[in-house]
Amino acid sequence: MTDAITAERAAPAPLLSASAVYGDAAGGGTIASARALTADFLAAAPAVRHGPVADDRVELARLVVSELVTNAVLHTDGPCRLLLELRRDALEITVSDRAAAAPVLRGHDPRRIGQHGVEIVVAVCESVTVEPTPEGKRVRARLSLLPDPPGRGGSFSRP
Repeated sequence: MTDAITAERAAPAPLLSASAVYGDAAGGGTIASARALTADFLAAAPAVRHGPVADDRVELARLVVSELVTNAVLHTDGPCRLLLELRRDALEITVSDRAAAAPVLRGHDPRRIGQHGVEIVVAVCESVTVEPTPEGKRVRARLSLLPDPPGRGGSFSRP
């Protein structure tokens, strides 16, 4: 795994960014490491933002990262890259991997065991997009860091 954290203050660049590359194997704590990086990253937010990120937003960010990195690890061959970008009122989470196939948004089915990851990410994020890249794809999720108004759901788009 490779980590990098940089601070930038010029708009529209992120206030803070961090990235990590995770290897081929699901073992070795990849998901736990990605969740820990996210929590540590958001803990640094008060240095570049007006105050700390609320605990519920940190937990949602950890959940989104967990779901996206899990999908990349389980459904691709090769490493995946996690990029976290702190904006003034949002966290942009990007996971790039080598698979061209986009994640599938399945309909709500409480009887289905597992395979709810994309559904969860779409439900808690403002937006989720999937973009093809020459090496595979990039999944971007935008999570608001503001208190969540009731009845707000996200959008999902793919190529």
